[in-house]
Amino acid sequence: MTIPISELIKMPEGKTLEFKRDLSSPKNILKTIVAFSNTAGGKIFIGVEDKSRDITGIPDPLSEEERLCSLIADNIAPRLVPDVELVSIDDKTLLAVEVYPSGRRPHFLKKEGPDEGVYVRLGSTNRKADRELIEELDRSVSGVSFDETAVPDLSPDDLDIEAAKDDFKGVRELNEEELLTLKFLVPVQGKLVPTNGSMLLYGKRRDYYFPDAWVQCGRFMGKDKTYIFDHTEIHENLPATVESVMLFLKKHAFKGADISGIKRRDVWSIPLTILREAVINAVIHTDYSQRGAPIRVSFFDDRIEIENPGILLPGMTIEDVKQGISKIRNRVIARVFRELDLIEQWGSGFRRILNEAERLGLPEPGIEEIGMRIRVTVFLAENIEIRTTEQVTEQVTEQVTEQVKRLVACLKEEPLSVKEAMEALGLNHRPTFMYDYLKPATDAGLVEMTQPDSPKSPKQKYRLTKKGVSLISKIAEDNQS
Repeated sequence: MTIPISELIKMPEGKTLEFKRDLSSPKNILKTIVAFSNTAGGKIFIGVEDKSRDITGIPDPLSEEERLCSLIADNIAPRLVPDVELVSIDDKTLLAVEVYPSGRRPHFLKKEGPDEGVYVRLGSTNRKADRELIEELDRSVSGVSFDETAVPDLSPDDLDIEAAKDDFKGVRELNEEELLTLKFLVPVQGKLVPTNGSMLLYGKRRDYYFPDAWVQCGRFMGKDKTYIFDHTEIHENLPATVESVMLFLKKHAFKGADISGIKRRDVWSIPLTILREAVINAVIHTDYSQRGAPIRVSFFDDRIEIENPGILLPGMTIEDVKQGISKIRNRVIARVFRELDLIEQWGSGFRRILNEAERLGLPEPGIEEIGMRIRVTVFLAENIEIRTTEQVTEQVTEQVTEQVKRLVACLKEEPLSVKEAMEALGLNHRPTFMYDYLKPATDAGLVEMTQPDSPKSPKQKYRLTKKGVSLISKIAEDNQS
């Protein structure tokens, strides 16, 4: 639906809308045109005060129109031809410039060059693109995602294929043909090499090649980041990362009971379905080509924020995302998450988040571009204040699962490796052991590594902590009583 000019002028400046009084500062207008063309398109109205929105019009409209077209032709490359027209409102004449997302991006200011003159639109501002973002813009035109790109100096031995096979057990057999189909491997100069996506998912030295591909979780006291109560860093492969983040969030939430229906059921104080979807979206849509910042999950008393590096892909706006329109940034990662049933349908994640929030009677979750990142904010039904250490410890003990109790019992006599513990428990599915047994036990402080400084050591084993020993005694007392 086309919005009348009289209505557009009342709207705030944003990702696709800007107002200028005149052409006295043409460089700023040219930056905006470049940014619109590289991002999601947009409209500029010249002859309107950007703050007061007073309509001043422009003198000598035909000459100004010709001047603007010449400025665009002389200063922007590759060649860009937006729609420039004269429009009348309140007996005043405005210059209206409509810029469409360009299939020849990245565009740049000629005087600044292709390395320094590329701009993108973030909110109501223009931001100079760095090298990684320029490459991302270029890939978005070529149709090849970053995670589909080959890493020619590596070999299939750099992938933890066994971990991948464990995740895909019962889904598909990961032979060479399937690895090619999933684009874990691609042919380069007569040999097979991993892709960025397969290294991000199952790379043996992922932290070395992608030092920022991890998740930073923090629980803060109050409603800002002044005081942090607890934090953790998650460096696991991407499918496992989702479960680890959820375990951290659960650690700082609590369960109550809803007995309004016929059957009693446990109810968490945080909306787990929404948060899980938001975390998965962050992992799938992160721009892993960016350097310097991980995914961040911040738990406050009144909300939880999930931030991932990377702005929306060209052609996308926040409104598009809310309507369920989506573009897949990382096709290899997204396909794996789809195959493993971690996502239901490509592109429907945020729409489901909004629907679930409405069903639960929660405020609408927010989504915004903050700097070069996307932030999703999930608001809680009521404040969750930090409790004392004793209260947290008591809660963790009450919520110990039967799986964790079985693992603790196995470690009663001596430390065991992962393989030894799985054999003792009668398990043969490694992800089940990691997600349902080991991870909850370590997060609860019941089990710890024998070699914490070398977490990936082949000699690594796990033993009970003092808290784990205390749990053994408590279980024995409960059994006797």
